[in-house]
Amino acid sequence: MSDRPVHIGCSGWNYADWRGRVYPPGCPPRRWLAHYATRFDTVEVNSTFYRLARPDAVARWVADTPSDFVFTVKSSRYLTHVRRLQDMERGVERLYAGIAPLVESGKLGPVLWQLPANFHRDDDRLAYALERLPPGRHCFEFRHPSWFCSEVYGLLHTFGVALVEGDDPRRPLPSPPLTTDWAFVRFHHGHSGRRGNYSERELRRWADRFRALRAEAEIFAYFNNDWEAFAVGNARRLRRLLDA
Repeated sequence: MSDRPVHIGCSGWNYADWRGRVYPPGCPPRRWLAHYATRFDTVEVNSTFYRLARPDAVARWVADTPSDFVFTVKSSRYLTHVRRLQDMERGVERLYAGIAPLVESGKLGPVLWQLPANFHRDDDRLAYALERLPPGRHCFEFRHPSWFCSEVYGLLHTFGVALVEGDDPRRPLPSPPLTTDWAFVRFHHGHSGRRGNYSERELRRWADRFRALRAEAEIFAYFNNDWEAFAVGNARRLRRLLDA
């Protein structure tokens, strides 16, 4: 079996301190995504966690990126943190209305559902949410250790939903198993690099893991350590190591 694709990018692109570090002088913010897309083939959209997307803005995202570019979209915190996976129908409808241009263009990748750290395991509520997910790829990032158990893994597997691995020494959690034929990794904070940067040794270790994993799963990986543009350097270095 041939290796599956590995998509590596950053959690967002609209960061002021990337000006001069990532975006050249004189490049206006409206051109930042197009410039980002010359370096990466995917991005994780975090703004949708805080507010619903506007279809006209999303249509510009589609226009500013190549045809094979993939957007991961983070679900609304209203659904995950306020309603805590209740009343899914109306909330999901509003979320998808905003990102309709992504769906129509075929550029929508996984939808990320990040639960708060004080949200303990609740199998009934999880099953309720899984039953109401729209077609497409979905993944869940649990931040309370009670979720990491065989019953939850089985539920996710039944619905074809991935379990996110969130790498962060400030929040140690079990390394999750595959629950579908693709994997999702979020790099929040380096363990041994300076100020949250990932060290060369860490990135080489992850490249080795991805080489083994890609034999059985497509991989989506995003660096969320955006300060000082660490995410960009880490993502590009991991890509080079994986392609070497």
